[in-house]
Amino acid sequence: MKPFDALLFLSFGGPEKPDDVMPFLENVTRGRGVPRERLEAVAQHYLHFGGVSPINQCNRDMIAALRAELSARGRDLPVYFGNRNWHPLVADTVEQMYRDGHRRVLVFGTSAWGGYSGSVQYHEDIAGALVELSRRIPQAAGDPMLLRKLPQFCTEPAFLDACASAVRRAIDSLPADPAPRLVFTAHSIPLAADRRFGPVIDGRGIYSRQIADACAAVAQRLGITDYDQVWQSRSGPPQVPWYEPDICDHLDTLADNGTESVVVFPIGFISDHLEVVWDLDNEAKTLCSERGLGFARAATVGTDPTFISLVADLTDRYADGAGNLAAPGVGDNGTGS
Repeated sequence: MKPFDALLFLSFGGPEKPDDVMPFLENVTRGRGVPRERLEAVAQHYLHFGGVSPINQCNRDMIAALRAELSARGRDLPVYFGNRNWHPLVADTVEQMYRDGHRRVLVFGTSAWGGYSGSVQYHEDIAGALVELSRRIPQAAGDPMLLRKLPQFCTEPAFLDACASAVRRAIDSLPADPAPRLVFTAHSIPLAADRRFGPVIDGRGIYSRQIADACAAVAQRLGITDYDQVWQSRSGPPQVPWYEPDICDHLDTLADNGTESVVVFPIGFISDHLEVVWDLDNEAKTLCSERGLGFARAATVGTDPTFISLVADLTDRYADGAGNLAAPGVGDNGTGS
């Protein structure tokens, strides 16, 4: 029940200049046997935007908003920034927190979801950073840190409210008659990978079911009963089944069927990643222009005050040492799922 004395904002990371792009992609794909030519093709997506992914700056903006919200609540908790795949790397940030005297640290992972990439991999990041800390500072073994990951938040009403607000703004940006078609999208994953994390119901694991449930909850808030939920950013060999349909294939089908305009909402992301700005703001938007479809991309929740307030609420629930340790996604020092 001892209080926590810092918060780690833990994210994916992204390059911030052209020279970063290939080393970043090599970090992301290390150990997966991805051919060099595939990395070079993906690198062109980053170079299209000057070699800069928007994610790091989005995270800095969220951290600034979160610091202000915590301060307004009288919660004196320093917020640090660390990434899985690019600077500031989580191991470096954990070392800095340790040297700054912090021993009990909450961790906010920038994914709403369960499954491997959305939850388990964040616990692996925490565990790996602590192993590296013990290598860099051997005395940490006798004066250890505790890193507690905050829970998944895909069912939190404030998250769903912030999503609904983003969609409403996008809908309002298009002509009201006829009403635009609402299309939710999230990062596709292999079917087998989804089924590794359950319980598996009707052939679907926790990640795909949480996405479907969140889409339904957001649509309900908007009074929309007919909408679509599709996928984006597929990679890997074509013989491996991933969730479909792809967003661009689906938009082509909508155009063939006479749809006049669409609102696309990347519910699977809380901030703009390269996948969002490439797959949606570039490829999907271009396709819609070519097919005569009106297009609006709803913003990720990012710095929406309702969402930032939720992150502060999650912090408040655990900061004094209490909190539900059985909540999905919670775990200490990499032990959770």
